[in-house]
Amino acid sequence: MSASAVDRMLQIVADAVQDPRVIAAMRAVPREQFVPRRERPRAYADAALDIGQRQTISQPLIVGMMTEALELQGDEHVLEIGTGSGYQTAILARLAADVVTVERIDALRARADETLRGLGCENVRCMAAGEVLGAAEHAPYDAVIVTAAAPEIPEPLLEQLRPGGRIVIPVGSRGSQDLIVATKTAAGTTRRSLGLCRFVPLIGAGGFTEQ
Repeated sequence: MSASAVDRMLQIVADAVQDPRVIAAMRAVPREQFVPRRERPRAYADAALDIGQRQTISQPLIVGMMTEALELQGDEHVLEIGTGSGYQTAILARLAADVVTVERIDALRARADETLRGLGCENVRCMAAGEVLGAAEHAPYDAVIVTAAAPEIPEPLLEQLRPGGRIVIPVGSRGSQDLIVATKTAAGTTRRSLGLCRFVPLIGAGGFTEQ
């Protein structure tokens, strides 16, 4: 993929994302490796793209905003819900100490794991989703990112988050959500919105029923 395509993508992202480490990570991760061959000509468009299994890879602007909102410094233990293509995972792997990522669709998880290993992401653990949301056996986490929409912030994820940690998650209905950043405190959680968004639904515990 041409450098100009990457530059155009990052110019759009930089309108909303100020952290140079996030921009550098997005520049370093080859997005075309995480989309099907038919979508590769559009890999660096600021758009969500189909990756099969009725799932998508999020548009780069949203990826950048969610990543920046985690405020990663490099030593964090991060949980990702919804591995999908593995693109967001690869960016997190460049910015945190290690990443646990969970995916309910076996075909996507296997493909993402292969791609991530091929790119040398050795600080990532790809896991199959279980009956309980998240990966409590590896908790507590400094940061949690959820790449699917939920009606509310799932309590099991807050329980797996370290005090002072942040969770970024789209919250709302199936059709429209607010992108929420919540910080866990001794008194509960504080939250702010990054704006409206639209994600595929989180299916199962803490999310929506499958249709």
